[in-house]
Amino acid sequence: MGGIAAIAQQAGFRVTGCDANVYPPMSDQLKTLGIELIEGYGADQLRLAPDLWVVGNVVTRGNPLMEAILDRGDRYVSGPQWLAEHFLVRKWVLAVAGTHGKTTVSSMLAWILLATGRDPGFLIGGIAPDLQVSARSGGSEYFVIEADEYDTAFFDKRSKFVHYHPKTAILNNLEFDHADIFGDIADIERQFHHLVRIVPSSGRLVVNGRDTVLKRVIAQGCWTPIEEFGVRSGWEAGQPDDQGAFEIAWQGKAVGRLKWTQSGEYNRLNGIAAIAAARHAGVEPQAAIEALSRFGGVRRRLERKGEVRGVTLYDDFAHHPTAIRETIAGLRQQHPDRRILAVFEPRSNTLKQGILKNALPESFALADLVYIYGAGLSWDAGTLFAPLGRRARCEMDLDALVSAIAAEAREGDQILVMSNGGFGGIHQKILRAL
Repeated sequence: MGGIAAIAQQAGFRVTGCDANVYPPMSDQLKTLGIELIEGYGADQLRLAPDLWVVGNVVTRGNPLMEAILDRGDRYVSGPQWLAEHFLVRKWVLAVAGTHGKTTVSSMLAWILLATGRDPGFLIGGIAPDLQVSARSGGSEYFVIEADEYDTAFFDKRSKFVHYHPKTAILNNLEFDHADIFGDIADIERQFHHLVRIVPSSGRLVVNGRDTVLKRVIAQGCWTPIEEFGVRSGWEAGQPDDQGAFEIAWQGKAVGRLKWTQSGEYNRLNGIAAIAAARHAGVEPQAAIEALSRFGGVRRRLERKGEVRGVTLYDDFAHHPTAIRETIAGLRQQHPDRRILAVFEPRSNTLKQGILKNALPESFALADLVYIYGAGLSWDAGTLFAPLGRRARCEMDLDALVSAIAAEAREGDQILVMSNGGFGGIHQKILRAL
């Protein structure tokens, strides 16, 4: 929603916004853009008398401002619908969908198009330092969008991505998530197939060839040419050498070698997906590879936040067992001989309900020590992580968790904090405690 606000402002609208709680980096971006932010959802905001209320999907019935809008009969619309109707018409939309990696792949793809002179617009759920902002209107027909499968609004239960009508669509992976709105994996597959149905025959689907669930989605019907990645018959990333460089191939033929600062196999797959989508938009693979060699990553994606007394602290958005496992694996690849202290807040609605919780202990296999913040859960984190023995510690109090981490940390340790929220400002608290 912050990104949509930025694009609306760039289009010449006067924009204000309200939310119950904002935190960096989006709060910083809104402030820099001069977009006024009102804390809370008071009905007194009706005095703003806007021409249109753009409603995010966190807003539910019972929200005092939303109830006032309905009572007065004001015009309102969802964020994705506003974007589609006011901005995406006749754009070459490049949409990135999947359970994991949407923000990273969208950032990589937008950076490739920007670095090769195509002046794209984009709307991404995070901020890459190279892009500087999470959203911009751009000056060309190309528009990159993070295509979320979460529902659109309380009055529109379709996935957001059905509004975007992409010409190029990346299907990165598909696992069960968002248990608050989907009953099972089949529900999500159906939404992904709705997306497949609206990609034109002149378009392109870039699909993870290793993902069996995506194969089921495609089997429901497909009218668009497909390029797979992660398999020898399509786009493939080789193993990195000692310098972190790896070969990229298309249908078994090498197209270039990429040396960059990103880590982990999941990022190599993210990279070749972005290269494939960029090629559909006219970027030669070698030019895309050169652009990615200068890609600096995404904030809150294994982002280095600071170092104190030889202890390095990272921030990561990981909140699904698979993302946790892959993020730790990427950090382990960078630091094979260092201790990794993994700090996790189960904050998503899915995990709070206990869905997927049984997969959590195994996802921390490559971490030396595991710290879990157990407040606000419907299940007992201590019992779940008990099989890890002394490797795991669960705390219900945030300050106690910080103290335990700081007391254990020693020179050379890598502290990896994972949450899809602000985590009570734990990053600075740990650095201060160290």
